[in-house]
Amino acid sequence: MVRARLPTAALRRPKPVKPVEPVKRRSPVPELAARPNPWLRAFGLTAVVLFGAWLGLLVVGDVRTPVGPMNTTMTLRPSFTGGTKINISPLGALTLDSHIAPVRLDVNVDQLDPVRSQALVDHPERLSGLQDEVARDVEHGTLDLAVRSCVAVVSGATALGLAVYRRPRRALAAGGLALTLLAASGVTAYATWNPKSVLEPRFSGLLSSAPSLVGNARSIVTEFDVYQQELARLVTNVTKLYDVTSTLPAFQPDPTTVRVLHVSDIHLNPASWKIIASLVEQYKVNVIVDSGDTMDHGSAAENGFLDPIATLGAPYVWVRGNHDSLVTQRYLEGMKNVHVLDDGRAVTVAGLRFAGIGDPQFTPDRSSAPGAEESQETAGARLADALRAQRAAGAPADVAVAHEPSAARGTDGEVPLVLAGHLHHEEMEVMKKGTRLRVEGSTGGSGLRAVEGKYPDPIEASILYFDRDTRRLQAWDEIKLGGLGLTTAEVSRHLPKENLPGAAPSPSPFSSSPPGPSPTPSPSPPPSPAVSPSGTPSRTGPGTAR
Repeated sequence: MVRARLPTAALRRPKPVKPVEPVKRRSPVPELAARPNPWLRAFGLTAVVLFGAWLGLLVVGDVRTPVGPMNTTMTLRPSFTGGTKINISPLGALTLDSHIAPVRLDVNVDQLDPVRSQALVDHPERLSGLQDEVARDVEHGTLDLAVRSCVAVVSGATALGLAVYRRPRRALAAGGLALTLLAASGVTAYATWNPKSVLEPRFSGLLSSAPSLVGNARSIVTEFDVYQQELARLVTNVTKLYDVTSTLPAFQPDPTTVRVLHVSDIHLNPASWKIIASLVEQYKVNVIVDSGDTMDHGSAAENGFLDPIATLGAPYVWVRGNHDSLVTQRYLEGMKNVHVLDDGRAVTVAGLRFAGIGDPQFTPDRSSAPGAEESQETAGARLADALRAQRAAGAPADVAVAHEPSAARGTDGEVPLVLAGHLHHEEMEVMKKGTRLRVEGSTGGSGLRAVEGKYPDPIEASILYFDRDTRRLQAWDEIKLGGLGLTTAEVSRHLPKENLPGAAPSPSPFSSSPPGPSPTPSPSPPPSPAVSPSGTPSRTGPGTAR
C-alpha cells in the first residue's frame, strides 16, 4: 500500500498568530464646571431680598391704630425719598419731609370715631390735652408698626428665598439681609428725623380744604412746641373737617394777618379770573398783586379781557409787563379798585405800602432788542431811587413790584420784599443786602403757549402772609394747579428762616420809622441768607424775554 508523502512544509506546525491588542482609548478628562458670577449671584440675592421684603410689607406690614379722635392705618412703603404722607380722603393728602430713608410712612385717616369726636365738640376744653394723647397714640402705633414691619420683612424675604433657592441656608441669609436693611433704614430715618417738617407741609387735593388743613400762618409762627403741638393742631383741623354737619368749616382768618395774593403772567387765560376769585374767597385775601404780562399782545381789542378784575372781591395792584402796552395801562387806570404802579409810584392798600415800576420794554413778539438788559437795570435804579425818597419822606414802602427779575434786583437793600414774574416759574432768593426777591410763576399757565411743550404749564400763584403790625412777611403758600386738561392741586407752606421757631430776633436792616439824626431800626427778625422756599441756596437769573 503506497502512502503519499506530504511535503515537509505541510507537516510543520503553523506559527501562532499574535492576538491584536485592542487600541486603548484615553478616558476623557473631566472639565471644571463654570463657577457662577459672584456679582450676578449677589444681584439675584439682593433682588430676592427686596422683592420678598416688599411682599411682606404689602401683606402684613400695616397697623390700625387710633390717633386722637381718628381711626388710622399706618404703613411702611419703599421709597427713594422717604418722608411721611398723610392721606385724608376725600379731601386730599399732606406730605411732610420728615426723614430721608428708603422707606416712607403712610398714614391713612380711615374714619372719625363719632363718640370721641362728639366728646371733643361737646367739651372743647379737652383739646388742651389732645397733644399729649396724640403723641402717645403715635408713639404706640409707630412702635407696633416697627415690630410688625420687622416680622413682615424677614418672613417675606425668607419665604421667597426658600422658594427660589430651595436651600434653608440661603433662605436664612435672605431673611437676615432683609432685617439688616430694615434696621439700617430705621437708623437713617432716626438720624435725619425732622420734627419741624409739620411747619412746611405740601397739600394736594381739594383746594377749598387747603387753608384748614395747612393751618394758620401766624399761629404756626408764634405757637410752636416741637412737633407734638402741630400734630395735635393737624388732628384738630381734620376733626373739624369731619364734623357731623359734613360741611367744610369757614376758614377764620387771624385779624393780625394781612393776606396778599401774588399773581403774574396771566397771558389772556380767561380761566385765571375764576381761579383768582376762588383763592380770594377761600383765603380771605386782602389785596391782589399782579406783576405783569396780563395781556399777550397789549392791543385795545384785548381790553375787555380785564373787566372781571372789578368782580374779584379785593383791591388789585398792577404793574406793566413786556406784553402789556400803555393802552392796557390806561384802561386799567380807569377801572375802580385798581391801583396801577409805575415810575416808583406808591400806594397803601390793606395797611401795606406798595411801590412799583412798569417794564421798560414792550415786546409782545418775545423779541430781545439791543440794550434790553441795560434798560431793565435802569428801571431798577429808578425804582430804588423812588424807594429811598419815600423812606426819606417818612413813608417807606413795604413791598416793591416789578415785572422783570433783573429790574427787581436793583431794589436790594431798599425794601424788605420785592415781587416779580416773567420767568413763568416760581423762585425765591434773599439778595446780598437783605431784600427778599419772590418770582411768581404763570397764573395763566403761560396762556396761549400752554401747549407748546410736551406737558401743559401749571397754573401758579402764592398767598403771602404779613404781620399787620410789623408789615413783614411771616409765611407764604405756594399754590400749583394742573395745567390745561389737568385737575391736580398742590399747596405747600413755607416760612422765612428768621421766622422758624428758635430763631433769635435781631434788628432788621429795614426801618419802618421815618429817618432822623439817629434812626432806630424797628425790632424784627433779620433776613435769612440766600435761600429758596425749601431753605436751600437758590439764585435767580435775568431769564429770557417771554
